[in-house]
Amino acid sequence: MHALSEQRELLLITVRGITDAQAAQRATASDLTLGGVVKHLTRGEQMWMQIMTTGNGKLPEGMLDMGQYRMADGDTLAGLLEQYVAAARTTAQAVSDLRDLDRSVPLPSTPWSPPETVHWSARRILLHLIRETAQHAGHADIVRESLDGSSTTDRR
Repeated sequence: MHALSEQRELLLITVRGITDAQAAQRATASDLTLGGVVKHLTRGEQMWMQIMTTGNGKLPEGMLDMGQYRMADGDTLAGLLEQYVAAARTTAQAVSDLRDLDRSVPLPSTPWSPPETVHWSARRILLHLIRETAQHAGHADIVRESLDGSSTTDRR
């Protein structure tokens, strides 16, 4: 959990001090925005924890919703960050409640899934969250630098 917390902290440093307008602003060739990254990572933690804790192999509602990648009308960065922190707490509790990180759960079927059911251990799900958070924290750093020249390294 420490590695995931470190990656979350880097993301929070990256978005520190930006406005809602900046959080919604596209600053590179990509459609990624800082608010969109926060929203997607929040949704990702929520979905993966649902998959891990229920173990029923069902696709969580909204998992494939493309709206998770951008700020919607009415979204604020402060609100998205509150949701992100809440998702992190939920993840910490779910991991704390686990008896075995090697517990295997079926993954939901998605358009890119193989025809057979794939199983991942809780450990692999957590490693996936670490990788996903690190990757998107890096994306956010590039977007932030494109917005105002600031980088996470500068802001530490």
